[in-house]
Amino acid sequence: MTLIRNLPVEAGLDAERALLAQVHAGEIDCALLLWRPQDAALVMPRRLERLEGFARAAASCAETGWPVALRDTGGEPVPQSPAVLNVALAWAVPVGEDEHKRIENAYLRLCDPLCDWLLELGLAPDLGAVDGAFCDGRFNVNLAGRKLVGTAQRWRKRGSDGRHVALAHGAILMDNLREEMVEVVNAFYRDCALDTRCRAGSHVALAECVEDAWTATQALEGCYRRNLALAGLPEPA
Repeated sequence: MTLIRNLPVEAGLDAERALLAQVHAGEIDCALLLWRPQDAALVMPRRLERLEGFARAAASCAETGWPVALRDTGGEPVPQSPAVLNVALAWAVPVGEDEHKRIENAYLRLCDPLCDWLLELGLAPDLGAVDGAFCDGRFNVNLAGRKLVGTAQRWRKRGSDGRHVALAHGAILMDNLREEMVEVVNAFYRDCALDTRCRAGSHVALAECVEDAWTATQALEGCYRRNLALAGLPEPA
């Protein structure tokens, strides 16, 4: 059974940082964390602090119940709330893995178990960008052309053995909070005088596709363990 930790958003981000730090320090070679936010926040990369209007936009978000939190991975603003399940996978890249493919391989290491899980639920996932989705990317996990899971990654290099260490993160929209999420992202963009806009119809929640979506997560950890074993990686901590 999958164990999901319930954490405030800031604590969840810190837990992901700690996961990467453990692998980077050589304490473990693979770790998996699943966590659900206890509160709401608009999470974005630190580089967006440099935007003109950021302070005003952040204050406005906080007033509406979506305070800004900063993450270490790239991308664009992503709303986090109890409607979301986060998956964080950290590992040391096996010696000999193709250097030119490690970014793509990292995304697939995160996304393939998610796709297997969704297939087991009778769904038909695929990967790709979705026009109008917030924090869009070509390694979104989608259902019928709508974004279900957003993904990101962060890299470090271990000094002890020179191996690259990756943290790959996925945010799964479990409950239908699409309208509120898109509204806060678009409000942030407006306050920063940016033209980017998102659409609620570009997203889908798992609860719109299956009954008892949260109960269905009980099989998710097993999908990761099987995929990692097939890839020759250690059992995740």
